[in-house]
Amino acid sequence: MEKRVLVIEDEPNISEALRFILTRNGWRVDVSADGHAAMGAMRDDPPDLLILDLMLPGLSGFDILRSLRAEEGTRNLPVLMLTAKGQAADRCEAERLGVTRFMTKPFANAEVIEAVRELAGP
Repeated sequence: MEKRVLVIEDEPNISEALRFILTRNGWRVDVSADGHAAMGAMRDDPPDLLILDLMLPGLSGFDILRSLRAEEGTRNLPVLMLTAKGQAADRCEAERLGVTRFMTKPFANAEVIEAVRELAGP
């Protein structure tokens, strides 16, 4: 069965690049730029892995992560946070909220593939 990744990213060039590299490597990829809509979808049908941007309109990546960890159905969902904000304070806050892995942009495609395989299996 094909593994599914949800990407919550508001920059279309980044979300499409992620979709391309992950699809090419055998993953099914859904993309959302809207944190509110994505939260509803994840409650109904959680993906195998979430790739989450930190800076989003409406709900921040921190808000989404906090909500995921508070709910039984998504508490253990692997979350890879990708962000241009690589400050130590952001990393510490993400870790405090339960992020599985934190990666800064720009990222190497091979790094993303390796992280995805590590977090959700081949």
